[in-house]
Amino acid sequence: MKIRWKHFSLLAAVLLFLTACGDNSSSGKEGGSESNGEHAASGEYYTLTAMYNLHTPETPDDYLKELLEEATNTKLDIQWVPDGNYEERLNTAFATNTLPQAVPMGFNMFNQFKDAIRADQFWEIEPFLDEFENLRKLKPEVLDNTRVDGKLYALYQGRPLSRQGLIYRKDWADNLGLEAPTTTEEVFEMARAFTEEDPNQSGKDDTIGLTDRSDLVYGAFKTIASWFGTPNNWGEKDGELLPEFMFDEYIETMDFVKELHESGYMNQDFPVTSKDDQQAMFKNGTAGIYVGSMADVISIYNDAKDLNPDVEYDVHNYIEGPDGEYGIWAIPGYASVVLFPKSAIATEDELTKVLAFYDKLMTPEVANLLVWGVEGEHYQVVDDGVELLEENRQKIDTQVRPFLSMEIGEPETSGRYEMVATYEAKAKADALVIDNESYLIHDPTVVLDSETYVIHNDRLQQMIDDATYKYILRQINLEEFRDVVERWRKDGGDDIIAEFNADYQSMK
Repeated sequence: MKIRWKHFSLLAAVLLFLTACGDNSSSGKEGGSESNGEHAASGEYYTLTAMYNLHTPETPDDYLKELLEEATNTKLDIQWVPDGNYEERLNTAFATNTLPQAVPMGFNMFNQFKDAIRADQFWEIEPFLDEFENLRKLKPEVLDNTRVDGKLYALYQGRPLSRQGLIYRKDWADNLGLEAPTTTEEVFEMARAFTEEDPNQSGKDDTIGLTDRSDLVYGAFKTIASWFGTPNNWGEKDGELLPEFMFDEYIETMDFVKELHESGYMNQDFPVTSKDDQQAMFKNGTAGIYVGSMADVISIYNDAKDLNPDVEYDVHNYIEGPDGEYGIWAIPGYASVVLFPKSAIATEDELTKVLAFYDKLMTPEVANLLVWGVEGEHYQVVDDGVELLEENRQKIDTQVRPFLSMEIGEPETSGRYEMVATYEAKAKADALVIDNESYLIHDPTVVLDSETYVIHNDRLQQMIDDATYKYILRQINLEEFRDVVERWRKDGGDDIIAEFNADYQSMK
């Protein structure tokens, strides 16, 4: 069940009525405001209720949770929800007025809840942040990307603005006398050579250039589109915001990938290839180019060296398009945000207690505990960075990894350790992620609103995605692709354009 806001009008009216009437008796019990106030006065633990995405097969045991509770003087009542079910569970909890005190949301869910935020269902937190030594260190530019009508309601979990680039088989390139590609033409030439010139020196026709997957965002397509100068989701043309697929650069990107595909320089079934299968082709020596997160190089190498101890990878980011420029698409600087429902937090005093917990999560000691676990059990410190204890990998996966969903801020703001790069290509990838910040292409609609977008974008975007794949596979021509764009416009796209532009103009 996916609840959309057009179905919430009656529910919102009821909730607003309850809020106006001040009926907080049940929320006081749910959030424990009265008893928690007494606990705080007596020095006992404060109880915090929260719901978090579970990205691991099993819920964690209580080992790290108890250490976090001791470190923050907080009793944690966490609902762990499998990531695939999280959106449905969140919508259900909102509809039944059973949200916990802390509610994480990804970018799309956050957009869907903006009407509820405007309906005063969540606490505005900016007036309280200056009270907290650590929360006030959060990056203003990232916080600004979470604002709703100029107001701040959320804490964020930080992420690098762009990890995107290219990973390639350096040993293959050395065998063929190739350097890292610096233009899209050189990327195409490397893909050709890796396919046709026996880069692994096996004497067989057993390699291809690029491995890709069924993901037009985090697969290769969007990064290649950046190299061609395509806007990031939306861009400005003649003073008007338009979607990326209405720009010539998007067409040029499709033509580039279509030629790679038609020439046999990439996996032919990429529209139905999973990420695991894509990476498997790269690890087992079938393909020599991987376009995506450069940070993936360490996990790819760790698996590939078991198959081929002599494998060599390298990473690269700066690839110019036909215009001689380099650009790379950026995320808003966060993976998720945490909101604080008024249905579960009855008073400002209780809100400050909840915020105090998140403030403690941003101390270096607690942030390291949350992200890395216990020194000597899960990790060791090497050269002012973390090195995981591989012999305890199972404990790390079951005891620590689930809690990564709770992190607030990023290493720069919390002061926690980062992973030490013991592999040269990973150290280079880390540096190139920082270098990417000089070439970012931002999405101008991140802070804009469109009701039609919230309700209909999933369906409308699928039309464009399907047409993009069909064009690359030569199942439709350019005229037919543009016919799909026209249908997108008539089925609600023009309303999205108008609504985004109205909001855009109002903010100038």
